[in-house]
Amino acid sequence: MLLVIDIGNTNIVFGVYRKKRLLHSWRKVTDKKVILDTYVKDFSREFDFKKIRKEEICGIEISCVVPSLLPAFKRFCSYFFSINPSVVIPGKNTDIRILCDNPLEVGADRIVNAVAGYSKYGGPLIITDFGTATTFDVISIKGEYLGGVIVPGMGISAEALFERAEKLPLVKSLRPDKVVGKNTVESIRSGLFFGAIGQIKEIISRIKKEIKISPKIIFTGGYAELMKKEMKGTVVDSLLTLEGLRLIYEKNRLLG
Repeated sequence: MLLVIDIGNTNIVFGVYRKKRLLHSWRKVTDKKVILDTYVKDFSREFDFKKIRKEEICGIEISCVVPSLLPAFKRFCSYFFSINPSVVIPGKNTDIRILCDNPLEVGADRIVNAVAGYSKYGGPLIITDFGTATTFDVISIKGEYLGGVIVPGMGISAEALFERAEKLPLVKSLRPDKVVGKNTVESIRSGLFFGAIGQIKEIISRIKKEIKISPKIIFTGGYAELMKKEMKGTVVDSLLTLEGLRLIYEKNRLLG
């Protein structure tokens, strides 16, 4: 079995594969203060729930955009599984051509998504990932990573309003019933949601004009299902990153 771990700024997502089949996945809020014992307890509970034995794990692939957490996860993998995990390094072990000024600075999760997206859907693609940031990644018809766009996610925008404007409350991002809010919470919620929708449509429209070809649009991440309702013709693939980690692990294992 293969364990895949996607370490993000907001959440850490885990998945266990038997060959190509995802047996179990779960997520935890990212916390830089979590100690080793906590991960041991969490994994023991999740494995017991799905009747998975830790001895069945024979490989581990990690994608990480929080460098300060990577050493702790490497120690955990060594302690709990007696396995030295493989870590995704964009431009080095991902088997995808990255046409950027500095491939090493591209987020590992974005390259992992590109690998999975192209494998599942072909190209060209625009993959929009709704995480801490909302990212737009462009993959060519040949499977090349062309670059992308990064904007603050709705969660960050909500927190910024709360932190910088003394009278404004912290609002959870949900789809409002109307554009015109009748109170402060409704007004913020409308601005967050419809502002994001307008931003997404405009960015995707401009990408299409720039690459001069009509791509498939893939949504993934926390708000993917919510946003799909506003964007016709999109595909939601919430487990895209986990699948990309599996593919990268398998390709590297075959290459030796």
